[in-house]
Amino acid sequence: METEFLLTEILGNTIKEYAWFFGAVLLGFIFKKLISKYLSHLLFKVLGEKGVEVGIEKFDKLLTKPIGFCIMLSVIYIGSTHIQYPAVWNLNPENEIGLKMFINKGFSLIYVYSIFWIILKVIDFIGLILNKRAEATENKMDDQLIPFIIEIAKIITYVFALVIVMGNIFEVNITALATGLGIGGLALAMASKESLENLLGSFTIFFDQPFTVGDIVTVGAVTGVVEKVGFRSTRIRTFDKSLVTVPNKKMIDAELDNLGLRPVRRVKFNIGLTYETAPEQIKAIVSDIQEMINLHEKTNQDGRVRFQEFGSSSLDIMVMYFVDSPKWEDLINVKEDVNYKIMEIVKKHNSDFAFPSTTVYLQKN
Repeated sequence: METEFLLTEILGNTIKEYAWFFGAVLLGFIFKKLISKYLSHLLFKVLGEKGVEVGIEKFDKLLTKPIGFCIMLSVIYIGSTHIQYPAVWNLNPENEIGLKMFINKGFSLIYVYSIFWIILKVIDFIGLILNKRAEATENKMDDQLIPFIIEIAKIITYVFALVIVMGNIFEVNITALATGLGIGGLALAMASKESLENLLGSFTIFFDQPFTVGDIVTVGAVTGVVEKVGFRSTRIRTFDKSLVTVPNKKMIDAELDNLGLRPVRRVKFNIGLTYETAPEQIKAIVSDIQEMINLHEKTNQDGRVRFQEFGSSSLDIMVMYFVDSPKWEDLINVKEDVNYKIMEIVKKHNSDFAFPSTTVYLQKN
């Protein structure tokens, strides 16, 4: 009785064949996570000691999902070998346009995608390893080069995947396609002129090295820290924490001020004293500020403090000094410290800071 029930046909397939299919899919769902984690650990061992620096946890986080997806597709394929298309549907063969061709090629496309998804995640993990090693070195060039190499590896992977899909799934003649692209290469280059200029700009940045990742640069109206140099653009993190993307063409064509290459940072401003300040007080204030700047641990000996002008409502003293660090943090910290000390010096000599004022004389006739 049970045998007859299992041999009952529905849409050209027996219940037993359906049971094989759904049983395989169910087992796949149950053991997918376990198998994918096992395969992930197996793949991690292939990398050897290189992956230890980042850790197997991050590898699992990157690879478990794509491997699980690939496993499920494999299970569905194995289970579907027991299922046949109903003969009454009278479908075209797989090599002719129809439902069979659509399903087979669609499944093959998704399967290829799952495999290359795994490859891309492995490339990401290799990038993490290289970045970890780059952090241990003082040279900034490797910090800039590694993301670029990872992008190249991903682009090559995308091209390879496209060739496989077009050649094996859609049965396109790759040789003829390459010949056609060679003929139309000039037209393509003209159409993508801007992209090619940005690509060439990225190579110019790497070979000429006007800046590296981590440098503070000013390009046009943008000032910030270089975070990444890609194929098309450079990403700059401004001091208000916004991320600005600048095309590489502009990075090499525009005037670029690499603030990170400055050995020092200059500070120059005027302080205005009230007109009630006597010449002896001004001389003492100028002398004390000059000495304070000279003795400051973060400034050099090139600072200058001079009484410069008779302003409209103040006696103006120029203060100029150089901070012995290219870092913006050091600059603002030193400026704050020097400003506090200037305030103390002015108060010490019984003077005060001037503010814009107008004197009105009234004469009674």
